[in-house]
Amino acid sequence: MGSRTLSERLSSSLSPATIRNVLAQLESLGLLYSPHPSAGRLPTAEGLKLFVEGLLEVGTLNESERASLDSQCKTKNLNLAQLLEKVSSSLSGLARCASVVIAPKQDSKLKHIEFVPLNPGRALVVLVTEDGEVENRLVQVPLGLPASVFTEATNYLNARLCGISLSEIKTNILSEIEAHEAELNILSKQVVEAGLGVWSGPPALGTLIVRGQAHLLEDVEGLEDLERLRHLFFELETRENFINLLDAAINAEGIQIFIGSNNSLFKMTGCSMIVAPYHNQHQQIVGAIGVIGPTRLNYGRIIPMVDYTAQLISRSLS
Repeated sequence: MGSRTLSERLSSSLSPATIRNVLAQLESLGLLYSPHPSAGRLPTAEGLKLFVEGLLEVGTLNESERASLDSQCKTKNLNLAQLLEKVSSSLSGLARCASVVIAPKQDSKLKHIEFVPLNPGRALVVLVTEDGEVENRLVQVPLGLPASVFTEATNYLNARLCGISLSEIKTNILSEIEAHEAELNILSKQVVEAGLGVWSGPPALGTLIVRGQAHLLEDVEGLEDLERLRHLFFELETRENFINLLDAAINAEGIQIFIGSNNSLFKMTGCSMIVAPYHNQHQQIVGAIGVIGPTRLNYGRIIPMVDYTAQLISRSLS
């Protein structure tokens, strides 16, 4: 749209020359750019972020959107992981974006633990919690261990589970081994220590749930867009960067908006992320939920949608 056309459509009396001067000033401030000399001006990531955070009038959800999200939280007998799966899928469908959730790392009560020997020097530790979650970890073990060692280590730990959490097992068992009170031979002790040792480091930030990546393909217009999405999908697969980013959003509280090159993770993708934290019954922030979409997405509609979804999860956990 040319400056003259814009001047005629504005309710205020601004001349085409004034409009051109304002656009030039915005461009010098890094808020607008021109893709090529004969093109009009487009907002940069900084300009779009300024608009979204300071100038945008955020709307509200309509009744059908609200009802769709509400229905996901009314399903009975869902554990937290199942609830987050359903809500994130619903949010992705409504927003036509990919949804991302960081679920809190839970110290669930254990039901069963087992050591499975693999190739020499390695074993698989399988943990099953009372709520049905299964987690596997690879551990390094001494070479040449007989099968009886893994059986003894498995039986020893299962006899002491009795519905206690992994952190309690680590504390109690490792203390028992250190005090030489464990009823284990030397090799079995090494297997038990190796199995528990993989959980003895710093606590994990949480589990990343991603749904609806296919929605991001709806705005692809050329090979350059596909390459950007390939980079984003790679980052989603590696997950660590996204967990760190969502964890930073949790610490900041409130709705956070990451736009294009405004954040290094999205610098090459042409995408944005809107994310909001959710709370447990003690009003502690325990996770975050959000969406990833193109930078030109409808922020006025998506921001309240993400905010409302985070509120729903918080109410379900209270």
